[in-house]
Amino acid sequence: MQNRLAAFYSGKTVLVTGHTGFKGAWLSLWLKMLGARVVGYSLNPPTQPSLFDEAGLAEDVFHNVGDIRDLEAIRAVFQKYQPEVVFHLAAQPLVRLSYEQPVETFSTNVMGTVNLLEALKSVASVKCCVCITSDKCYENREWPYAYRENDAMGGYDPYSASKGAAELVIASYSRSFFAAANGETCPALASARAGNVIGGGDWALDRIFPDAVKSLASGQAVPVRNPHAVRPWQHVLEPLSGYLWLALKLVEDCQRFGGAWNFGPLTNGAVNVREMVKKIVSVWGEGNINDLSSGQKKEPHEANFLRLDCSKAIGMLGWLPVLSVDEAVRFSAEWYKNFYRRNGNDVRKFSESQILSYSDMAAKLDVEWAKV
Repeated sequence: MQNRLAAFYSGKTVLVTGHTGFKGAWLSLWLKMLGARVVGYSLNPPTQPSLFDEAGLAEDVFHNVGDIRDLEAIRAVFQKYQPEVVFHLAAQPLVRLSYEQPVETFSTNVMGTVNLLEALKSVASVKCCVCITSDKCYENREWPYAYRENDAMGGYDPYSASKGAAELVIASYSRSFFAAANGETCPALASARAGNVIGGGDWALDRIFPDAVKSLASGQAVPVRNPHAVRPWQHVLEPLSGYLWLALKLVEDCQRFGGAWNFGPLTNGAVNVREMVKKIVSVWGEGNINDLSSGQKKEPHEANFLRLDCSKAIGMLGWLPVLSVDEAVRFSAEWYKNFYRRNGNDVRKFSESQILSYSDMAAKLDVEWAKV
């Protein structure tokens, strides 16, 4: 892989927290393809199967099992490996689970972020750190306008509130200790907020694509709880390209590129759940929908409408979404079809081929990070 990302990451030591999760595994795989020395710190994979296991990443990264709530353990990893770039993805990532486990959600997502940033202070090797939160960090007023980075933090449910609180922690540490403080240059700190990601290798509970493909693979109708909820759907490689590019730009100019960034799809990527499931079924080739929205017991509150304004990332970073929502669905469905219909063979190779295809598409669009 020859592009500006490869020129930057080749040979660098990169720490990824949450590397055994869905997004973390894709990020680790991409970093390996870019020539990075990848260090991971995370709990064991949260699902079985998992992309991390199926792609054999434990054998190809420095795999450290630990809890982000353990400050001394994460400090020890920083001291041992002396990373140059850090991506913080370790989190409790599910809205519905946050109702069942609010204490674990807040302690992982808020104090876990505090621990990561405390550990960051203990080494001089780190040039930049990108903390990944969520589009749900915003105080969602269910309005038709897309949220910008300077809109208020908030959160109805424990998950969303924990992500808003994590953003406040990141901003505080940036101002108090890192590059934003007193004109210092290292380490540079930024946060990244992404929408609802889809892609192969996600088997989390209560997520629309895993639920859909598990049902389709077993010949059952796809269950839909909230068919009219609108989400900013995007393939997992879209925000990951933003995270990778943001870290590079942070090293170039910490003062300009520090702070918060949205990474979401273009306007046409925001479709409701029913339309998304119809797209999944169409690409899969067969299947039906089971609408559970009427006559069911009262479900925990979930946002009905949420969109991100990504004009800052597009204008200042030169980042750009590459895939349409239909292309994102096709990439995702083809990954799962490969997995289920070929019994999981060549998961690593197929995933790498999708990263290469995505990079080629970005290069044809003349996206900055994909240039040679």
